[in-house]
Amino acid sequence: MALSDTAIRKAKPADKQIKLTDGAGLYLLLTPGGSRWWRFDYRYLGKRKTLSMGTYPDTSLADARAKRDDARKLLAAGVDPSEHRKASRATRVERAANSFEVVAREWLAKRDWVDAYKVKVTGWLENDVFPWLGSSAVADLTAPDFLRMARRVEDRGAIESAHRILQNCGQIMRYAIATGRAERNPVADLKGALPPSPERHHSAITDPAAVGGLLRAIDAYAGTPVTRCALQLAPLLFVRPGELRHAEWSEIDLDVAEWNIPGEKMKMGQPHLVPLSSQAVAILQELHPLTGGGRYVFPSARSPKRPMSNNAVLAALRRMGFEKGEMSGHGFRAMARTILDETLQFRPDYIEHQLAHAVRDPNGRAYNRTAHLSERRKMMQAWADYLDALKADTRTVIPFKRTGSG
Repeated sequence: MALSDTAIRKAKPADKQIKLTDGAGLYLLLTPGGSRWWRFDYRYLGKRKTLSMGTYPDTSLADARAKRDDARKLLAAGVDPSEHRKASRATRVERAANSFEVVAREWLAKRDWVDAYKVKVTGWLENDVFPWLGSSAVADLTAPDFLRMARRVEDRGAIESAHRILQNCGQIMRYAIATGRAERNPVADLKGALPPSPERHHSAITDPAAVGGLLRAIDAYAGTPVTRCALQLAPLLFVRPGELRHAEWSEIDLDVAEWNIPGEKMKMGQPHLVPLSSQAVAILQELHPLTGGGRYVFPSARSPKRPMSNNAVLAALRRMGFEKGEMSGHGFRAMARTILDETLQFRPDYIEHQLAHAVRDPNGRAYNRTAHLSERRKMMQAWADYLDALKADTRTVIPFKRTGSG
């Protein structure tokens, strides 16, 4: 006789277990302690087996019957319900262990970014990615999954953030591939799917106090010595990023403290001379034992026959936590131009000439590379000394007093 909810509720515990049969192998086991356990007995390959179906009333009579019917369908298909349950549980455990959120947090833990930047990326993932994709198996995610997530960010007007979040997701997927959790990176299929970020001028830090913080962060940079030296020289020399990374030892004379850049490397096609401050010379002397045996001052990490990547300095700034809208590789030029003019009050034509801009004399002739060399040499040393003062003063910034006619 089939069970009913009334019969189950009226059943009283006894000294021994009571078996309340429903039919087709399903029964309720009433224990002396009052617990009510659903069980399903069946035979598979000639062996008697029992499958637990939950407890009453958490699992209702109707639910228990539905589970029994599902188990009987598996048996009819030649599948052992117990083994099927084990396999399903193992799959769920594996999916949970390889979910996008698990992989992403593992990837995050391996980033040696400064704390502020790691907090920002974590916030993006927790607020904009994990609620939609976090529980999905990383191997099952598709390009449309990531695009729908990014569209939500785009819809609130944060187009640049949408690009940055997709970039982080792509890095996470590449990590998943490297660790055997995924076979391909669907984010790579989304190139051009989002509208481009609004164009911005090269961002730059020009507030002296903030410059001091940037310089201290550069000195504490935990990346390769070559990249750290490039970062340290970037504010001292304020050349274009491409000119810095293509620097060759044959162009640099440490004895006379000069860097002669040939015209073919310059934007304007004219040779350019960069006076080297004592601080710049010291950095190059420190770097020489590492790269002085090769062609490039800043060789690629992959091949000494190539210069470092055009993204190396920019990537290092991002790694230190300086955002795209805050500081760029070109930003060191704007920093120098602004402070040399407004704070240190050097003549604009000295500054523009040192920036390798198209400065002409009153007769319309372009200055040659040695024009105002003595004054520019003084300016470059005063600039380096001023940067040292900013870096040393962690509390406030006092006006720099310049000596001489500079």
